[in-house]
Amino acid sequence: MPPDTASSADAARERPLIPTMRRFLPYLWPRDAPALKARIVGALVFVVISKLIQVYAAPFALKGAVDRMSTDDRGAAMLVLLLVIGYAAARLFTVMFDNLRNAVFERVGQDATRRLASNVFRHLHQLSLRFHLERRTGAITKVVERGTKSIDTMLYFLLFNIAPTILELGLVLQIFGSRFGWWLVVPTMGMVVFYIAFTRWVTDWRAKLRERMNDLDTGAVAHAVDSLLNFETVKYFNAEAREAARYERAMTAYASAATKSENSLAWLNIGQSVITNAMLGFGMAMVAWGWSTGRFSAGDVVLVSTLLSQLFRPLDMLGWVYRTIRQGVIDMGAMFDLVDAPAEIVDVPGAPDLRVSDGEVRFEQVTFGYNPDRLILKGIDLVVPAGSTLAVVGPSGAGKSTLARILFRFYDLTGGRVTIDGQDIARVTQTSLRQAIGIVPQDTVLFNDTIGYNIAYGREGADQAEVEAAARGAAIGDFIASLTDGYDTRVGERGLKLSGGEKQRVAIARTLLKNPPILILDEATSALDSRTEAEIQDTLEAIERGRTTIVIAHRLSTIVNADQIVVLDQGRIAERGTHAELLRRGGLYAEMWNRQASEREEALAAAE
Repeated sequence: MPPDTASSADAARERPLIPTMRRFLPYLWPRDAPALKARIVGALVFVVISKLIQVYAAPFALKGAVDRMSTDDRGAAMLVLLLVIGYAAARLFTVMFDNLRNAVFERVGQDATRRLASNVFRHLHQLSLRFHLERRTGAITKVVERGTKSIDTMLYFLLFNIAPTILELGLVLQIFGSRFGWWLVVPTMGMVVFYIAFTRWVTDWRAKLRERMNDLDTGAVAHAVDSLLNFETVKYFNAEAREAARYERAMTAYASAATKSENSLAWLNIGQSVITNAMLGFGMAMVAWGWSTGRFSAGDVVLVSTLLSQLFRPLDMLGWVYRTIRQGVIDMGAMFDLVDAPAEIVDVPGAPDLRVSDGEVRFEQVTFGYNPDRLILKGIDLVVPAGSTLAVVGPSGAGKSTLARILFRFYDLTGGRVTIDGQDIARVTQTSLRQAIGIVPQDTVLFNDTIGYNIAYGREGADQAEVEAAARGAAIGDFIASLTDGYDTRVGERGLKLSGGEKQRVAIARTLLKNPPILILDEATSALDSRTEAEIQDTLEAIERGRTTIVIAHRLSTIVNADQIVVLDQGRIAERGTHAELLRRGGLYAEMWNRQASEREEALAAAE
């Protein structure tokens, strides 16, 4: 049985019922959708008609038939037959109106789910890169899935279970009061109050167990998604057994929590059954006693039994409904936590679009750190003239890739500013900024779709001819043409069906299709072998022409033709100049060049 009430109170405080319900009410009654409002009104009309038939027509028809059958008048057989047929017809019409109600309301529920899911998805894309790096994708998708599903369920139960049950209770109490007296009204009302109180008490206790079970379920799913996304890494380290054991531990914890949750449901069902059947026995016994004294007829016993049995059905559902709504509050609360997560990067009010005329990029005394106590960039001053190529090199952790993230404004600066053609990127819209920049990253991740879709992703609305032209520009057109399905060939999860070089060429084609005035090559060839790198490098140099280009490189041999090379070390600019100037200077760049040259010679010697 439940422990002390503190657990229930804690669960209630964690997910307050009324504020959460208030937040989803706009999805129930959308201001801009009069047709949906009309459907809700129509569904409620069907609810009222169904309840009137269920409470008045069916029970009284059955009572009349029993009363006539309890007499010795065989001439009333036709009337009894008509009453029995009427009883069956009333039950039929009750079911019919209930289903018409469902049909009318279905679009409302689906539209509410669609609106909520779209709003959450849109908000997730507005959140910062920091948010997504700190959260597990599998856990987020599970929260969104549960939350969006719960709104349809909550709308249905609030309108078509709780409200009709209240209406039916009022009608039944009116009948009991007018035909039998207070001695049946008061116990019935007391039974309902005690039933609701008991159900709420136990359900609040179960909510804590359920929330724990959901957390473990989310963790198990997140473990599974994380492991499958890193399928290759698992294989590299022979870690299949380790991952299986890790998943087994997560599922064992979930199974234990699920068992406790389901066992608690048994106690709830037993308690509810004791309450309702005690009331049914009391009511029928009292009316039967009245029949023995001549106050009531045999039909009255049937009437009370029918009305109470009909009332118990929605009351039994009410327990389940309350549990479902309570769980829906938990699920929606978790989802609304995502909706309430503030967007770290937002446009300033009235921000204009970025207008790129030449494409000059400036970093002016840029200071930045992912954490306040650890700066990555320390006073960076850079100018990338329009149409020129700037290469950024340096040891790992020097802040090279951070420059690209800052230029895309995935993070706001700690100090300084970045401008494009004199416009502070923090003062223009993010959409226009990112529209003006293209990137070929080191690790190209493709959508699990076709090659054509992944290339066309570079610019919405691009036609097939433009996609094919971009593929030819990236020197991948012939390869695609050789495939059986051509541009309809699916690339697999994250593009794993393609080689590293093929994925990079798809990324280049996508960027060519976007045709941005500013281009970032973020170690675009560092993960490739020397031969593939040389082939890709020719393509990259071709797409750099006429664009302001920032090349972030590890292999110095790929940036010898850059107009300007900047060497970063510990977040500061250590050197700058052309390839030849930096070699003559004999500093950090020359040291890195000589080291890589020695490594290449050793590799060639080993190959021979």
